[in-house]
Amino acid sequence: MADVADTAPIVEAPWKPRFNPWLIAIVVAMAAFMEVLDTSIANVALPHMAGNLGASNDESTWVLTSYLVSNAIILPISGWLAGVFGRKRFFLLCLLVFTISSLLCGIAPSLGLLILFRVIQGLGGGGLQPMAQAILADSFPPQQRGMAFALYGVTAVMAPTIGPTLGGWITDNYTWRWIFFINLPVGVLAMFLAYRMVEDPPYITPLQGAGIRVDYIGIALLALGVGPLQVLLDQG
Repeated sequence: MADVADTAPIVEAPWKPRFNPWLIAIVVAMAAFMEVLDTSIANVALPHMAGNLGASNDESTWVLTSYLVSNAIILPISGWLAGVFGRKRFFLLCLLVFTISSLLCGIAPSLGLLILFRVIQGLGGGGLQPMAQAILADSFPPQQRGMAFALYGVTAVMAPTIGPTLGGWITDNYTWRWIFFINLPVGVLAMFLAYRMVEDPPYITPLQGAGIRVDYIGIALLALGVGPLQVLLDQG
């Protein structure tokens, strides 16, 4: 009997984050809300941007298109990038790029620079949504994941709805530049909380950067395929 007990397999307890999963859910939902909000908040401010930067209304629509194109390119490879950098590091990197580019969008002196900074903002924001969902899936036990994703779903639905109304109010009462500046305190707070609370599960750490090769041709073809397709769907 003793030999049987000694050879019995040891069942490891499932991994749990150190912090309350609901606090982690609020942090990642905050970041995802900020990213989705920026897909629609600039819509009503386009005439103000065009007038202020000396551009036509047609040219100003590239402020939206450039963001959507870079989002569409980064989304399919976000899982690979998370494997290269680690999920937490990639999530923090996306938040950092998104926040800094929001500042640059707010101070852009010309439409060309604004579009460039929107491309960078889209590259940073494109990785926030898939990483937020992956973090939620690992932070909650299976029986609670439905409620966690319901919370995330509320933010994903509310952000595009609130965006045009909030963008119009900010533009009318202040200036269009503040639709980008409001991301700064939210982004800094989300980075601080994510750095303190979010953790990579044990199974991710050994895979981080292990034997990963960069498929430059695949990434280039992805950009050349998805980018023009998004332009066609948005402008066509």
